[in-house]
Amino acid sequence: MSQNYSSLELNRLEKLRRLRQRGMEPYPTRAERTHTSQQAIQAFESAEASEQSEKVVVTLAGRIRSMRPMGKITFAHIEDGAGRIQLFLRANEIGEEQLEIFNREFDLGDFIQASGEMFRTRTGEITLRVASFRMLAKAITPLPPAKDEVVDGEVIQHATLSETELRYRQRYADLAVNPDVRRIFRIRAATVRALRNFLDERGFLEVETPVLQPIYGGAAARPFITYHNQLKQELYLRISFELYLKRLLVGNLERVYEIGRDFRNEGVDRTHNPEFTQLEFYCAYADYLQVMELTEQMISYTAQQVLGSTTITYGGHTIHLDPPWRRLELRQGILEVTGIDFAQHPTAESLAAAMKAKDIPVDPNATRGKLIDSLLGDYLEPTLIQPTFIYNYPRDISPLAKSMPGDPSMVERFEGYVGGMELCNAFTELNDPLDQEARFLEMGRDYAADDEERHPMDEDYLRAMRYGMPPNGGFGMGIDRLAMLFTDSPNIREVILFPHLRKEE
Repeated sequence: MSQNYSSLELNRLEKLRRLRQRGMEPYPTRAERTHTSQQAIQAFESAEASEQSEKVVVTLAGRIRSMRPMGKITFAHIEDGAGRIQLFLRANEIGEEQLEIFNREFDLGDFIQASGEMFRTRTGEITLRVASFRMLAKAITPLPPAKDEVVDGEVIQHATLSETELRYRQRYADLAVNPDVRRIFRIRAATVRALRNFLDERGFLEVETPVLQPIYGGAAARPFITYHNQLKQELYLRISFELYLKRLLVGNLERVYEIGRDFRNEGVDRTHNPEFTQLEFYCAYADYLQVMELTEQMISYTAQQVLGSTTITYGGHTIHLDPPWRRLELRQGILEVTGIDFAQHPTAESLAAAMKAKDIPVDPNATRGKLIDSLLGDYLEPTLIQPTFIYNYPRDISPLAKSMPGDPSMVERFEGYVGGMELCNAFTELNDPLDQEARFLEMGRDYAADDEERHPMDEDYLRAMRYGMPPNGGFGMGIDRLAMLFTDSPNIREVILFPHLRKEE
């Protein structure tokens, strides 16, 4: 055999062999199903309510989750994508040999097909009285260890996974045994649908832009690098859609958005994964204040559509997503939590000295903008539980945003925070090609070659801007983080089906 099987797996392989000896194929080519578990229950309840004398006959399919042999009868539960339903097998109806086959050769985790009529047991549970059954897929590896669960006052055994890393590595098993995990990913899918509906209803056009890019840009991050053999050139997995989406504004597509994957070659923590899902939109003739309004409307709409409420619970906090969200200028927010007014410190050296005076760690190579960003991330962000827009940022960490009138050192940018974490980032977008070129040059000069904040010059993007780009507001949001909020998940890996992990030892 190609692997070392455990004793339990060898036992199940022997059962598989015996089934084939009996002429029962454990992996048949075809399956039949007339109803899901919930459809069967609903059909029976409807017949019961209308007092129909006609029997409800169904064929169900699903994974065995419990088995309780009791002499001449056996109770079992199967689970499908819609839920769980009880099976009742009796020797008088299917024959003693068939009941023995079920009890002896079938295991928890096996997929089966069962046909018969629906009835209600004396305890009130709607159940399938099995007339015939067959194996659909034999599970060779047992699902993880079982624990007791009380269902309608009855103790039911079912499998569960408890070790977090094992759950992530074996997401297939995690989904198979944990209904709450399946619920998370249904909520995530519904969230994406609702976001699309919101934007589509407001005249936005969904588009697709390149994942492989000759020049990365649109965000401050280190890219993944690959190589195209035929073209003989290095390409980058995109870190953002921004520069391509804004090219479309030049082409008179006034409202565009994209939902897709971005890739950033950076650290992994509870809110970061190297591969993540992003929503970005760009709206001609809008500024960051209008984008703020659109953002709070979009998030509250999505929560209502997905969860049925704009009030959520995250990390033990009750959070209200209804507009309007709190608006707090970055300067004022940092002053409130640290006592430092960065406007009084126009250089990196002066600001660093003020931070050291308050025993705040300082990166000696950081620019003034990055020092301000560290104050935001380390001290202000954790306090922002209720939805808050932090606005007006230093220019040197926002190379694609338009400067504030009267203060060229600051730009019209906001970030949205909920539950103590950053959710979204938006600008009044820079549309002056000469200013943009100067920013690219400035970023290349002020940052070391290996600094992930360094932004490369994109000549084609500048050429597009020189054709004329309308004034516009842009927005980016991590779908994964929004899914964390909607499912009260403390770690981004909980809402990504297959998160990146270190190589298994």
